[in-house]
Amino acid sequence: MSPTYWPFVILAVSVAFIVIGIGKLRLHAFVALLLAALIAGLMTGREAWEIVQKDGSTKTYSAFAGCVEMVSKGLGDTARDIAISIALAAIIGMALMQSGGADKVVRRFLALFGEKRAGWALLTSTFLLSAPIFFDTMFMLMAPLAMTLALRTGKNYVLYILAVCVAGSITHSMTVPHPGPVAVVDDLQISVGESLVWGMAVGAVVAVFGFLVSHWINRRVQVPVRGSGAVPLESLKGIGDKPDSELPSFFWSIVPVILPIVLITLTTVFELAGNAAAAGTGWATGFVSAFGGQEGFDAVRIWVDFIGNKNIALFIGAFIAMAVLARQCKLGLGKLEELVAPPLETAGMIILITSAGGAFGAALRNAGVGDAVKTLAQGYSINLILLGWLVAVVIRVAQGSATVAMLTASSIMAPMAAGSQLGCHPVYLFMSIGFGAMFLSWMNDSGFWAVSKLSGMTERETLRTFSVQLTVNSIVGLVVVLLLSKLLPMV
Repeated sequence: MSPTYWPFVILAVSVAFIVIGIGKLRLHAFVALLLAALIAGLMTGREAWEIVQKDGSTKTYSAFAGCVEMVSKGLGDTARDIAISIALAAIIGMALMQSGGADKVVRRFLALFGEKRAGWALLTSTFLLSAPIFFDTMFMLMAPLAMTLALRTGKNYVLYILAVCVAGSITHSMTVPHPGPVAVVDDLQISVGESLVWGMAVGAVVAVFGFLVSHWINRRVQVPVRGSGAVPLESLKGIGDKPDSELPSFFWSIVPVILPIVLITLTTVFELAGNAAAAGTGWATGFVSAFGGQEGFDAVRIWVDFIGNKNIALFIGAFIAMAVLARQCKLGLGKLEELVAPPLETAGMIILITSAGGAFGAALRNAGVGDAVKTLAQGYSINLILLGWLVAVVIRVAQGSATVAMLTASSIMAPMAAGSQLGCHPVYLFMSIGFGAMFLSWMNDSGFWAVSKLSGMTERETLRTFSVQLTVNSIVGLVVVLLLSKLLPMV
């Protein structure tokens, strides 16, 4: 077979193995993803592999041993990026549930918006809060609120979970603080301001439509609140029956969620200000001057970058959440240790499965799926907005990560857009790539496993709800972008 098409065969075979392995053979997801990664690696037919070592040097391995080393490195690289934040977010979720803090926040939501608009309140708050936060982390922080809200109202669990998913997934692909959008903005050479304004505006439209679709899914897929390994159902029910006077204050209930978001956002603000000041932008220059000049700004930024690091920010949130739990329930260190164990066990499973998905994605990258898409795309005359979406879709489905899909798609599309008449402002290409990158989340996506394991849904239920929801959002986003590019090309 032509080398152009062989990577697609590798993709099809490995994806089919995952589906059959998990769905029919009942393999554990971790095992299925690892085996699929090995299959994809072996099918590349390489006689030797060059693997980068811990010290930065490169070592050559034979065909079989090199395949195993490549898969191991892909797993380790993914675990490095996610392990600490997933574990800390799981602790925050547990502490919020056990202390009654999540229930306190939900009660305020219901009092302010009413039960009928509770889902809209959850959607709006997640959309605004998730701008600087990775989807996986945001879901871990917001899922306890959705669980408690469903127990409080006695219905609509799928709706509340999807409200968080709709908002968090859109901002993850459309707002600049996230690495995927940052890369696309840089490759397409559009301004950060333009990407933020249009990304948030169009994203809000798609979020509203997506939430209406969530109502449709909620009516057709009934999922009870089962709790999770991090938050047992018995604890959820017991807290929900407590009078308001026995719950922590609203301030201390919301701080473990809000403070990490604020700290991470602050780091982003300082980063944007530093880069803009170096380019001579007026507002940034004034911002730097407020700290006594560049030297004072740099001194403050050292500490901001430290406490705003996602792991440190979540550690601070976890510490506060545990302190609130200990004070509210009058618990000693021994009891706190017992309560922390189950969420860490759940987090460990999510980390393993997600890391195996990262290994699978690395295997597909080494198989040349991205290069094959680029070669195939260059041979056809097609609307570049649609092509950018299609390229992002293929990469997303192949390796799972929305960020990697955006990075790859933008690197492919940028030269093509620069060398042709796009016919509209490049911000539309930016948005089409972002919406393509959220298409069909499934077993090789860390977000899929975060939603499945932390919501208590089975893999089948997650596919019927979360995966369908994101696919609809992706398609609706493409339609909106195509319409706007024709009606308001801005050229």
